Amino acid sequence: MTDRELDAAGVTDPVLREAYRHCRALNARHGRTYFLATRLLPVERRPAVHALYGFARWADDIVDALGTGADTERRDAGLSALQRELDKGLRDGNSTEPVVRAVADTALRYGIDHGHFADFMTAMRSDLVVTDYADYAALRRYTHGSAAVIGLQMLPVLGTVAPREAAAPHAAALGVAFQLTNFLRDVGEDLDRGRVYLPADLLAAHGAHRALLRWCRDTGRRDRRVTAALREFEALTRGVYREAAPGLAMLELVSRPCVRAAFVLYGGILEAVARDGWSVLHRRAVVSRRRRAVVAADGLARVAAARLRARGGGRRPDVRPLTPCPPVPGEAV
Repeated sequence: MTDRELDAAGVTDPVLREAYRHCRALNARHGRTYFLATRLLPVERRPAVHALYGFARWADDIVDALGTGADTERRDAGLSALQRELDKGLRDGNSTEPVVRAVADTALRYGIDHGHFADFMTAMRSDLVVTDYADYAALRRYTHGSAAVIGLQMLPVLGTVAPREAAAPHAAALGVAFQLTNFLRDVGEDLDRGRVYLPADLLAAHGAHRALLRWCRDTGRRDRRVTAALREFEALTRGVYREAAPGLAMLELVSRPCVRAAFVLYGGILEAVARDGWSVLHRRAVVSRRRRAVVAADGLARVAAARLRARGGGRRPDVRPLTPCPPVPGEAV
């Protein structure tokens, strides 16, 4: 299947093909929701998404996977080495690092703005020294580089039927919505890494604070003040999803099922957090396999309909998922 994707994308160089395979493996292993959604894209566009994910994952691993045992200087050196490889790869179109080789090729093929990669690396470097955020405005400045630019990188790969500048704010918002969802799901794990992404003023508004989060994590107990803060952060995140939703109808028809599936699955994480009683300081909430299967089935039906319409096949067939898949707010159906 990987070779079919690479053949369709016109990637013929053996070394470059191996670099893309490496990125695909990273996506399949670490980004289950993202990878499932990617399977709904046209086959020739998948390698580019794998490359973008693989690069982001590689940088994030330098910051986080080494975070427990490595000092800041060592992680900073790792990011600096990656930055040098990235600069060289974007400049020359080549690199000895497989992830950089693939992402540089993707950037060239799709004309992705190099500034998005610079902003991303700046955000990764801030994670070495910034461990909390005073307010939501400060958090959104961080998520511009860590998440919004991911949506902007993806936009040329997905394609648009509206002017790209009109779709860009929605694509950026979707990247932020996904990351805020991860922040809510991973509150406990991030706390163990020494980071709190819940804004301090949001916590304080409910009488909560970092030390209380730590107490809940260490004792396994819950506190209504923390639960109230988590609820507000969830509501705030849903607001960002609403910002992103109109962008789905601006994407090329064949790309919409992929992004819609990601939209619904990530939104499902918020629902899973609530169903689990806001216990994110103690365990990770997950979307059930059955729910993932339903969304995948819905996505496959939408892919078939999109391909038929793209080929001028006339009326859209009335194909439905096994059980109802909720509509996306603002989506043209």
